[in-house]
Amino acid sequence: MRDLDETDAEILRLLLADARRPYSEIAAAVDLSAPAVSDRVARLRDAGVINRFTVDVDRSQLRSGIPVLVTVEPTARDDLEATASTLLDSGAVDHVFTTAEGDLVVVARVPDNDVGSWLDDRVGEAVADFEVDLLASAEWSPDLGGTEFALSCAQCGNTVDSEGTAARIDDSLYQFCCPSCEARFEEKYAELQEGAD
Repeated sequence: MRDLDETDAEILRLLLADARRPYSEIAAAVDLSAPAVSDRVARLRDAGVINRFTVDVDRSQLRSGIPVLVTVEPTARDDLEATASTLLDSGAVDHVFTTAEGDLVVVARVPDNDVGSWLDDRVGEAVADFEVDLLASAEWSPDLGGTEFALSCAQCGNTVDSEGTAARIDDSLYQFCCPSCEARFEEKYAELQEGAD
């Protein structure tokens, strides 16, 4: 595995602007061939830098619901992930953010002005309290803005460079700074797996 470079960054910038941009167009912009761009995109996906390609739908054009920003205080912090997942699956939610305090901030278009009933129907008693702000508009502008690329070792947290390795364990790809970190991680993973059984 080699380091991510400026060409990778430019490919990401172009894909952020338009994920449907043809590889031939990206290739011309970064002075590579289309197959070379395809290989780099595949490598970025394998490394977990690119998770998925998606569509940014402007729900206001579909005239569905009232745009709101809801801050949700969950009843139990250990249910945070499940509550976030349920809200995302509701069909009305664009984004769910988890704050450092353990609250969820939800950008949604609710079908009527009764956000409390809407939340209760979806997550019920998982919500201790909530606050609602009516949104006038919502903009999303993905940008790499000064991002420096550095994959972190799953074992020790050090930066993964050209000496690094990668391993797929239970359908997840992990990056390591060296073979010894990979071995320690796999050993600890096996121990934890054995203890869970």
